Amino acid sequence: MEQKSTRTCRICLVEIVETEQYYFLNNDNKLMLQFKLLDFLPQIDLNIPPNPIACNGCMSAIEEIYKFKQLCLQTELIMRNLRQQREIKEEVHVNNFEVELSNLQIISDDSLEINTDVPVCIEEPSKTELYHCYNCDFNTNKKTILLRHLIRKNVNEQHTSKKLFKCSLCNYCSIKSGNLKVHMLQHSGEKPFKCSICDYCSSHGGSLKKHMRTHTGEKPFKCSTCDYCSVTMSHLKTHMRKHTGEKPFKCNICNYCSIQSGNLKIHMLQHSGEKPFKCNICNYCSIQSGNLKIHMRQHTGEKPFKCNICDYCSTTKFSLKFHMHQHTDEKPLKCSTCDYATITKSALKRHMRKHTGEKPFKCGICNYCSITKSSLKIHMIKHTDEKPFKCNICDYCSIHVGSLQKHMRTHTGEKPFNCNICDYCSTTMSNLKTHMRKHTGEKPFKCNICDYCSTTMSSLKRHNMHKHTGKKQLKSI
Repeated sequence: MEQKSTRTCRICLVEIVETEQYYFLNNDNKLMLQFKLLDFLPQIDLNIPPNPIACNGCMSAIEEIYKFKQLCLQTELIMRNLRQQREIKEEVHVNNFEVELSNLQIISDDSLEINTDVPVCIEEPSKTELYHCYNCDFNTNKKTILLRHLIRKNVNEQHTSKKLFKCSLCNYCSIKSGNLKVHMLQHSGEKPFKCSICDYCSSHGGSLKKHMRTHTGEKPFKCSTCDYCSVTMSHLKTHMRKHTGEKPFKCNICNYCSIQSGNLKIHMLQHSGEKPFKCNICNYCSIQSGNLKIHMRQHTGEKPFKCNICDYCSTTKFSLKFHMHQHTDEKPLKCSTCDYATITKSALKRHMRKHTGEKPFKCGICNYCSITKSSLKIHMIKHTDEKPFKCNICDYCSIHVGSLQKHMRTHTGEKPFNCNICDYCSTTMSNLKTHMRKHTGEKPFKCNICDYCSTTMSSLKRHNMHKHTGKKQLKSI
């Protein structure tokens, strides 16, 4: 006959057969047994043994003792209130006390879910609920204000029954010694948790666990509505807001709201005009650290995103994604007015402004306006006469990094854009696109007066000047 395995109750030391019901003291967040036990018996060490358990009888006793303490604390508060209100120094009228006691509410487990240090009680002397702190005289009619009070006061060791472990270098403190040890690694710079595949290392084991999923491809957190899955629960929570429409992070100045707190922080910088991320080489600055990182690649020449079909490489992942469509010729987004097609919504939006005539980006100095924000930025440099992008071989300088890159090819002789039909090659993508129309026969630039069409905009302009305005182009001498 098999012998059943047993466990020992941490409280009464009675053996519990595996088939009998028992409760974990450290991990049972629903019942909060660890919190309740330490609340009235802080001397007990629940780390001995590891993963201590309680039998059904001891669990019930913990619940009853905890509720009894709450009752005593609340009745004490009522007594104090009655004494203060009626200025009774030595006696309390029993009848009035019984009326107050009949309205008493014992705190439920749900109301303790957010705070795990100091118990909260609710008193209803009238229609308004009052929330009281039992370690001081603070009270309020809003639970959220009381919770903020408890969080702030818990940094004071006298305000909580639990021992606080404090950092000797900053204001950080925790009720768990393990949390303090992890925190101290931030000051020392030590990162003991190292990836066995790459150079990644972290000061926290949980961060390493998340990182390892980038190698294994594991995405354990799955959306119940669509096929989305994620490596972290926080990413899944953010994703779910797309289905629910919830945007909890709201701007207190305008109507902007977002599903992510990071997006709201970036948005608030637009109101303040602050651009905290600055380039240490030129005058560039941005409201996002990611934009600065991409900008710095213009100075370093780094192009980490490489095409696996050709030799193309780029400074941004978006540019590589855009390039890959050249191999597939796929352009799913099409203009409803002309034959224009593109792979991005932003490009189609900019193109549509050519049809509508909309130019939303206006210069604050002159009458210039543009259909793109980047064009306005380039224009504004003209007012300052600044040309930050300089050639390190000759005196050439430009207001745009793209122009400098094209110029550098005149020194190197590089012609990276090659025709896949003939031997033609060019220093710019635009020249290659124009050349390709000779092979395809495409003539996208059409005259709105006659049937003339051309492969280039310049040819169309010459046609209009010569045929329709009577102005013949002057030949260069």
